[in-house]
Amino acid sequence: MRDYDVIIVGAGAAGLMCAMEAGKRGRTVLIVDQGKKTAGKIRISGGGRCNFTNIHMHPKDYISENPRFAYSALKRYGVRDFIDLVESYNIAYHEKNLGQLFCDVSSFEIIDMLMDECHDAGVEVMTEVKAENTRKEGDNFIFETSEGSFTCRSLVIATGGPSIPKMGSSGYAYQVAKRYTLNVIAHRAGLVPLTFDAETSEKFKGLAGISQEVEVTTSNPYGGKKAKKTFREALLFTHKGLSGPAVLQISSYWREGNEVIINFTPDIDILEHLKKHRESDPKLGVGTVLSYVLPKRLAAAITADLGLVTKIADMSNKNLERIAGAVNACVVIPNGTEGYKTAEVALGGVDTKEISSKTFEANKVAGLYFIGECLDVTGHLGGFNFQWAWASGHAAGQYV
Repeated sequence: MRDYDVIIVGAGAAGLMCAMEAGKRGRTVLIVDQGKKTAGKIRISGGGRCNFTNIHMHPKDYISENPRFAYSALKRYGVRDFIDLVESYNIAYHEKNLGQLFCDVSSFEIIDMLMDECHDAGVEVMTEVKAENTRKEGDNFIFETSEGSFTCRSLVIATGGPSIPKMGSSGYAYQVAKRYTLNVIAHRAGLVPLTFDAETSEKFKGLAGISQEVEVTTSNPYGGKKAKKTFREALLFTHKGLSGPAVLQISSYWREGNEVIINFTPDIDILEHLKKHRESDPKLGVGTVLSYVLPKRLAAAITADLGLVTKIADMSNKNLERIAGAVNACVVIPNGTEGYKTAEVALGGVDTKEISSKTFEANKVAGLYFIGECLDVTGHLGGFNFQWAWASGHAAGQYV
């Protein structure tokens, strides 16, 4: 059996960061991945340009049953630290909306940077290796794989969660945690499109492809009894339900059976808009008046659903209020999500109360570490999850 100081399972963002940091400390490091290539999620992120961090990063942008766990690592390795690394490789980047940073050219620049750092630190990388079993004997771990067995003093699990399975993700980390009697918080798909039942789908029939900046609100299960969570970004109608940044964000808070409230014109009081045009343009149809501030198909769908397709001059205040409610506070109850197939992350995971926030070592099992998405720490959309990968990987890399 070949022996290493550190074996890291999962050659994604967190695993590669941990590997290069451990290698810089003179540790002998092996990183293995079951995929044909490393860094699958980095490769496809941001439409191929990798939204690698967010300049507005704050620990409050992370969801966890143990919300303060992430603070230490995010403070020790912040946004500026990763930007400095990117700039040292002369990788051009730009800020999109809401502080999101993307490569100008390609996500492969980030991958190449990480792989170069690993190479320079003497890290050995093996792909197409299936992890089969792990056990601890004394101070060492025996790591059994499809390519033989290896030993190490520090075993790092960086395999993420089961989101986007086509990229090789799985629940392997949860299996390892349970094998060593660590608690695992129930996991579910996050940052994922919401779906409708047949009745709601019929209501929004013909709107697929329409995008609109909105405010979406739902109950916040991580807050108090009446806590709400609201995001303002773009919403996209799909053939199955709703997507777009605003919906992906709210999906991490939404729970089955709960309402999602959509304000299609967050800067416009629709009741006042309608009353104004009833006075100035009485001959116009109410759908036409709505189409001044909404996509035409959406305006038509709202008025048709309410059965209010007539001249605005003939509309009572009560009916104008009904329309305004359907625009400024449209209530929908999704019947589910598209699941892990399209989810960008998995919520839940290895309970952070079982893990040191300083070293990322399991409290019960010396030498066993968990980093990245497999932990019960999930960021908002927009580069926050990559920053968590960099920060948690960097932290563990100082101690393995």
